[in-house]
Amino acid sequence: MMYAGKQGRGRNDGSQKATNRRYVLKRLWDYLYFYKGKLALAIFLTLISNVLSLVGPYLTGRTISAMENGVKFNQVFFFAGLMILFYLLSSILSYILSIAMVRISQSVVYKMRKDLFEKLNKVSISYFDKNQTGDIISKMSYDIDTINTSLATDVVQIFTSIITVVISFIMMLIMSPILVIVFVVTIPISVTITRVLSKIVKKKYRLRNQKLGELNGFAEEMITGQRTIQSYVQEDSVLKKFDQINDEASTASYESGYYSTTVGPSVNFVSNLSVALVGVFGGILYFFGDISLGKLTSFTLYSRRFSGPINQMSNIIADIQSALAAAERVFHVIDEEEEPKDVEDAIEYTDVKGDVEFKDVTFGYVENQVVLNHVSFKAPKGKVVAIVGPTGAGKTTLVNLLMRFYDVNEGRIMIDHHETRQLTRRSLRRSFSMVLQDTWIFHGTVFENIAYGNGDVSRLEVEEAAKKARIHSFISHLPLGYDTILTDEGLNISKGQKQLLVIARAMLSKTKMLILDEATSNVDTHTEVQIQKAMLALMENKTTFVIAHRLSTIQNAHLILVVKDGNIVEQGTHDELIEQKGFYNALYQSQFN
Repeated sequence: MMYAGKQGRGRNDGSQKATNRRYVLKRLWDYLYFYKGKLALAIFLTLISNVLSLVGPYLTGRTISAMENGVKFNQVFFFAGLMILFYLLSSILSYILSIAMVRISQSVVYKMRKDLFEKLNKVSISYFDKNQTGDIISKMSYDIDTINTSLATDVVQIFTSIITVVISFIMMLIMSPILVIVFVVTIPISVTITRVLSKIVKKKYRLRNQKLGELNGFAEEMITGQRTIQSYVQEDSVLKKFDQINDEASTASYESGYYSTTVGPSVNFVSNLSVALVGVFGGILYFFGDISLGKLTSFTLYSRRFSGPINQMSNIIADIQSALAAAERVFHVIDEEEEPKDVEDAIEYTDVKGDVEFKDVTFGYVENQVVLNHVSFKAPKGKVVAIVGPTGAGKTTLVNLLMRFYDVNEGRIMIDHHETRQLTRRSLRRSFSMVLQDTWIFHGTVFENIAYGNGDVSRLEVEEAAKKARIHSFISHLPLGYDTILTDEGLNISKGQKQLLVIARAMLSKTKMLILDEATSNVDTHTEVQIQKAMLALMENKTTFVIAHRLSTIQNAHLILVVKDGNIVEQGTHDELIEQKGFYNALYQSQFN
């Protein structure tokens, strides 16, 4: 069983591009700045909390100095009391800061997830043709959660580290410039190790995110297709493929974790080396009387404070790189090209009659690969036009062009003497109702599913539509009738029943044009006969386009278009086409032989 089906082709999730760190950071800053009031408060709390905390080493030195030449209890208790007070205040402010940063991060990811979902509603249908559903869901859930974790913790640590490093360095410089020279010798080593390893970690985390997206996409496809997998006895094949993808994801996760964990110990070793050097040279300076014991103690504590942020930065560098890689994937979707805007002065299509004409239309999904080749036909208002032909001939493409999911490459599509590209997309699509082969049922009541997209309708109207669709009797026998909750994708009802619900939804619509794409494909023959009668009433005074493989269902169509290899090879009524004894006649006869 092949893994990369239609959804997997042309995959481009942004992880294949080089990371533009500056761009990603700027975009993240834009989201943070949107909540600048809360951010300013967080920065203020960070500053005050760390300043109070950094007074501690100085007070420790003063306390030791007060005991160096005889114990001065008043000074010892005074400085010790100040330390307790400052550390207590610092802890309280840090607690408040943590809450504030959680609120900020939640606000940011809420807005980011909202922007991402809004973009997914604005991109063209082609985006979903080229990207796996599981990978898209992974970006909305896992990637944004990764960003949330990083914003809630790493941002505070970065601000804290900057403040700590600056104040600690200034205090060390004041206490002993000579020891500062000894101490800073090891800083370039720490910086070099951090930069080299962070580049490796960045690549590893980008690869990990990509592999996890592929794993989610594969799992989503296979779970959805369990009936098919089991019916073809392909469990072993699927498991083998899953093991391969899972192994790649696990390996990528292991390598990213492995390299990220090497950063901390490496930098920590250099940090401990610097403290050892400070201890040795500080002892020499104390021996010669160039520094007091209190100042040496304070200097040592500040050197540890100075090294601490470097270690913290190295420890969180992996999280930051992971968050940047995740943000890049999310921003790649948010920056995805939207469905083209309506032309200037586009017409709001309201007075719908339903005259449709294709004029010399040529179209291809991919450049230089034509799907429809110079197609022309007329569909008068209120008439039924059936589209038949072999698989891949271009039948569904005609519908995609009608709905402007795609625009033609050449030629024109006219509706009521308006070219479709001159109409607003929303008004054009509102003029159609559709029943597709792939039915869509959402988590909600039966009433809500039938009424979906039809505005405020009464229970009576919904029941009348259900009766016409021959589904009212089934609904009446459900535990709560029309108030019965359907699970996601309608998994607690059969495919045929889902099809009938969607047909009832279309029957409730007041549009002048109707599209039926294999609308009875999941219905048994007996039910199909009943639905055909109901559809005659549904299609009355509506321009209807019917895509059908069962040619017996479209014998009464006013016009039948026979599509083959992107061309309309025959057109006419059923009787006319049978008399021609051409391709349509061969198709028709083959269904009964």
